[in-house]
Amino acid sequence: MQMLTKFESKSNRVKGLAFHPTRPLLAASLHNGSVQLWNYQMGTLVDRFDEHDGPVRGVALHPTRPLLVTGGDDYKVKVWDIRPQGRRCLFTLHGHLDYVRTVMFHHEMPWIISASDDQTIRIWNSTSRNCIAILTGHSHYIMSAQFHPKEDLVVSASMDQTVRVWDISGLRKGTPQQQPGSFDTFDSFSTVKYVLEGHDRGVNFAAFHPTLPLIVSAGDDRQIKLWRMSDTKAWEVDTCRGHFNNVSSALFHPRHELILSVGEDKTIRVWDMSKRTAVQTFRREHDRFWVLTAHPELNLFAAGHDNGLIVFKLERERPAFSIQNDILYYIRDKYVRQHDLSSGADVGVLSVRKLGSQWVQPRTLSYNPAERAVIVTSPADNGLYELVGLPKDVGGELRDSTSDGKRGQGSSAIFVARNRFAVLDKTSQTIQIRDLSNTVTKSVSAPIASQVNEIFYGGTACLLLSTSNAVVLYDIQQQKALAEISAPPVKYVVWSPDGSSVALLSKHSITIANKTLAQSCLIHETIRIKSAAWDDSGVLIYSTLNHIKYALPNGDNGIIRTLEQPIYLTRVKGKTIYCLDRSARPRTISIDPTEFKFKLALVKNNYEEVLQIIRTSNLVGQSIIAYLQKKGFPEIALHFVQDKNTRFELAVECGNLDVALETARVIDKPECWNRLAQQALLQGNHKVVETAYQRTKNFDRLSFLYLATGSSEKLGKMQMIAEKRGDQMSKFHNALYAGDVFARVKVLRDVGMYPLAYLTAKTNGLTEMANEILAQSGRTELDLEAMAEIKPSTLQPPPIITSTANLIWPSISTGENFFDKALANGGPLDYANGDAGVDGAGPLDSWAEDEAEGGAGAQADEEAEEGEGWDLDEEVEAEKVLTEADLIPADDEGDAAAAKPGIAETELWVRNSPFAADHVAAGSFETAMQLLNRQIGAVEFAPLKPLFLSIYRSAHTWHTPTPSLPPLQLHVRRDPRKSPVTRLPIIKRTLSSIKQLELAEAYKLVLGAKLADAAVVLRSILLLLMLVTVTTQDEANDLHSVIASAREYLLGVTLELERRKVVAEDPSNVRRSLELAAYFAHCKLQPPHKVIALRNAMSVFSKGKNPVGAARFAEKLIELKPDARVITTARQIVNAGANGRDMVEISYDEFTEFEVRLVR
Repeated sequence: MQMLTKFESKSNRVKGLAFHPTRPLLAASLHNGSVQLWNYQMGTLVDRFDEHDGPVRGVALHPTRPLLVTGGDDYKVKVWDIRPQGRRCLFTLHGHLDYVRTVMFHHEMPWIISASDDQTIRIWNSTSRNCIAILTGHSHYIMSAQFHPKEDLVVSASMDQTVRVWDISGLRKGTPQQQPGSFDTFDSFSTVKYVLEGHDRGVNFAAFHPTLPLIVSAGDDRQIKLWRMSDTKAWEVDTCRGHFNNVSSALFHPRHELILSVGEDKTIRVWDMSKRTAVQTFRREHDRFWVLTAHPELNLFAAGHDNGLIVFKLERERPAFSIQNDILYYIRDKYVRQHDLSSGADVGVLSVRKLGSQWVQPRTLSYNPAERAVIVTSPADNGLYELVGLPKDVGGELRDSTSDGKRGQGSSAIFVARNRFAVLDKTSQTIQIRDLSNTVTKSVSAPIASQVNEIFYGGTACLLLSTSNAVVLYDIQQQKALAEISAPPVKYVVWSPDGSSVALLSKHSITIANKTLAQSCLIHETIRIKSAAWDDSGVLIYSTLNHIKYALPNGDNGIIRTLEQPIYLTRVKGKTIYCLDRSARPRTISIDPTEFKFKLALVKNNYEEVLQIIRTSNLVGQSIIAYLQKKGFPEIALHFVQDKNTRFELAVECGNLDVALETARVIDKPECWNRLAQQALLQGNHKVVETAYQRTKNFDRLSFLYLATGSSEKLGKMQMIAEKRGDQMSKFHNALYAGDVFARVKVLRDVGMYPLAYLTAKTNGLTEMANEILAQSGRTELDLEAMAEIKPSTLQPPPIITSTANLIWPSISTGENFFDKALANGGPLDYANGDAGVDGAGPLDSWAEDEAEGGAGAQADEEAEEGEGWDLDEEVEAEKVLTEADLIPADDEGDAAAAKPGIAETELWVRNSPFAADHVAAGSFETAMQLLNRQIGAVEFAPLKPLFLSIYRSAHTWHTPTPSLPPLQLHVRRDPRKSPVTRLPIIKRTLSSIKQLELAEAYKLVLGAKLADAAVVLRSILLLLMLVTVTTQDEANDLHSVIASAREYLLGVTLELERRKVVAEDPSNVRRSLELAAYFAHCKLQPPHKVIALRNAMSVFSKGKNPVGAARFAEKLIELKPDARVITTARQIVNAGANGRDMVEISYDEFTEFEVRLVR
């Protein structure tokens, strides 16, 4: 028997321990007054609680609710909320007069039991928070008290040298009505059923058996006693002796007939319950043990000692198995079983119960299909193996392996050929080759200097020798090492079906290599790797403690699905995983292999399969798109996506303007056209930009585009359109762009800006028009004598050197890839990059005609038919588009292709920060959304779009050094003094600013009863807080506090708005109105707002003829000490409710813990 340590921590002396029944959490109470909450799977401290004064001796976790109870030397019993969003002390139970030794939750009822040095056991109701029973009878300190796991019994251990069993069945029938300080009625609810005497000194601990009528006790007489109960009496069965000092604790093994104990002699001991003899002893050099506990569901134990705690197992849960074709051979309960994966038939074929110790399960199983024989190994007695043939006919009586099996000493034993197997003697470091008669045919020493810990099958007549830092491929016949690969200590080896690849499984890593041990990749995991199996396509599927994952030969890996409990993979076939669970029972799990098969096809450059998978599978998703972009194939999914919105997003992402233009016409939404315009500008395709601006009727940008491209004729048409639309500013801009001084002066005169009109006319040489304007304004030239001399204007539109109205601005060609060629040969798309048939003259003419008819065209709601209105392919003859070859000289092609950019600063931002806001500032919206999804579970990102854009814009600025150069993008950094490698972007909205602005405004709105406005502000606060960065733990705690406050206020405001809506729409529904008012008062608000909520509830309940409920809220209101007038009213309500009776029954109980959640 081995003690397999799973987790260990160093701390002050541990006095109490408790496992969570479903989550990997362990609570530990310490002698220094702290209570720690550990995640023993990840090895991390989740939280700590420090409100006790003095040592904390007792701790327990609720079996179904997120509650923790503790008891300490400050005489207090505290109940804690352990949910991540609100870990805090809920309430404290007062009553004990001395140290509290142990605490425990009842498995069904809302009861807490506590044992104290005041010689009493108290049972508390956690709902009413009152003491409902006091068990008296012990004459010394009570060291422990435990509920029975099924019956209404309590067992207690005391320093008075007795163990007592109490009957508490009366507690289910009623609760004492006396005050908590009265003892008159408690005895009628609990009686002493048995008094067990036998210990010579004080008893430290006593516990029930999970299923049998047995009790185990541990005392300062260094003895462990076993007691049996019947309906009428209880008696001592036997005593286990062996500890050299006080025994601190003892308990029953939940699955086997074993007893575990710990003591101040620095040992953990395991006892055979039937023989009453010691099975195993585990010693520590310097640490006395004080407490021991067992997991209620799993094979896990925890022990606390002077310097921390240890979580351990007493046996390996991984079942020994071997698979041959579709037949799985595995061992369960020391029986070799045969399981047909195809039919599901499962039968036992052999018993190995006599191999090694009865408490130690076999470690490995090696199967020889030629001889139908198995080798089973066990770690007992420094390593044993047994070779035995399996019966040909299964289903009959199981025979024992000792009848014809052949045994020997060896830590590892495996078949290496049809009639040979290898045995490793770890002590002498020799490898023996034996035949089927168990005769040694060859013996060789380990060929390497390092100690060989394990041997594995390495191919015919070959072995894999595992050391602490490497794996060696050893040829048995040639007796030499063929290859070596560095790897952490390897626990398991999994070969692919064709023997071409091997996976070396370590505790936290997987090394994938070929058959000559040439490494392909190394995969690291933060939690333990449990098992692995190869898919038929060459993908490794492996399991960790809580996931099934895949790994490609190049190292790409991902999650297939989440697990509730660990499993051990045996075979992967198509969409089905065959595995064994922790109890060694065969299971099948369905998976979706599409994602890893798609990625494998890409890795192998099997593009035909990639096309087939995309055509036949619903594969498109953010992760797949990101993977395709990373591998250089952003356009693959584009051609086969049917959803128009997704198709448009992909087209914009990979810069395919033709597909983007096609889908934008189908979707026909302004946001799509705006995105298309931005992407087209990046590529220099101003014709697509023009079409997008026309569809959205973005006249200002369209005019500026015509100015940039030198389209004078279209600028003239834009002037006509502006004239018909009556938009004075647009008329002025177009006149300015076109250099039409007369039109500019006319616009200024029309809007009454005579000084500007006069100056414009005067500076441009239009003297007569200037005099007319002067006269029209009622002034003469004499009024202008005091003005300085007006010089001629130099403001003129730039000359058009080369018109680009019919040209596409040049860009570097990306070439044609496989998928473009595949589509060209019969594919559904046939596009040329750059739509030469798109021109803006037709729409401008139609706009002008429509405006002349009364402006109907500009405001039309009907959709244009294909080729009409906005689509101008039929109206304008296509002109020749310059290709990249015309725009880029052939001599420069090599330089353009060889240019490789360095790492962008925005890429460093993404690498350096785990905060979504920094990724947004870098423009990496996709990784930001992935972070938000993983960190807070966000799935709908549309409300965050304005914040994303604002953060991105605030982190960048553009500077134009000279008019002839494009603007330079400059990054605004959070701390410019830092190294470029560690710099991060500026984030304009900080937690401090949100608290000072939005949160303060929300508080004011709540005080002013502007609840609808407050709800809007509070929702915006929660969105802003998703994109806040913090640098210290104090800031992180402050962020959690603000989130919790905003959430509570939003919940309260929403409840009150809903109540007012109910009152307005359905006044007869008084019950619902009362419930909503009560829930609003239940919210965690600041005192001024809490007063408002309580006054509101008090008023609503009074008007609803529920005086008792109104009185309860009035009492809470008085506790907050509002002003005297409010207190006077509240006291009147309390007096009225003293003799009153509620007329409306509602679903609200202030004494029951509940949580109100806002669901949208």
